[in-house]
Amino acid sequence: MTRFTVNDRPIHYRMDPDTPLLWALRDASNLTGTKYGCGTGDCGACTVDIDGEAVRSCRISIAECEGRFVTTIEALSTDRSHPVQQAWVAENLPQCGYCQPGMIMAASVLLRKNRSPSDEQIDAAITNICRCGTYPRIRAAIRRAAKIMAGDETISSAPPSGITPADAARSVPALREP
Repeated sequence: MTRFTVNDRPIHYRMDPDTPLLWALRDASNLTGTKYGCGTGDCGACTVDIDGEAVRSCRISIAECEGRFVTTIEALSTDRSHPVQQAWVAENLPQCGYCQPGMIMAASVLLRKNRSPSDEQIDAAITNICRCGTYPRIRAAIRRAAKIMAGDETISSAPPSGITPADAARSVPALREP
């Protein structure tokens, strides 16, 4: 049986129990914020929070998730107001953005456990790969998120939500038959 909780909702996947959690989240639940990077657990693009631990979802089967609580980037905050997300934007961190959901999830787990991590502790906890090489800004964003969480810093508002699918559909001209 594969029953567990994803983003505070009970889930029962009717898939092969050996299916990696990554594919159940992306394909069956349409939670595409969790990214496929390498499939070997090395890059961290697929990092999710399972029972308070940062876990590479490509390396854990849905059978191993039985009875556990999984949180994906979609549930970290619905309006991008989580301190880590705020700090990421304030530090102008994302470049290509592909690794960012996994980084943000790993950082949120780290800060839940350690409200004031050193650079060495950040480096030990955040082993995700960023091909753009934004590691100094990642450390700065994590330190800034810690300040936000401690109440020592505020960011005036949540970052903009970006373009919604409806906005994108309106911005693309309709194709006409010749």
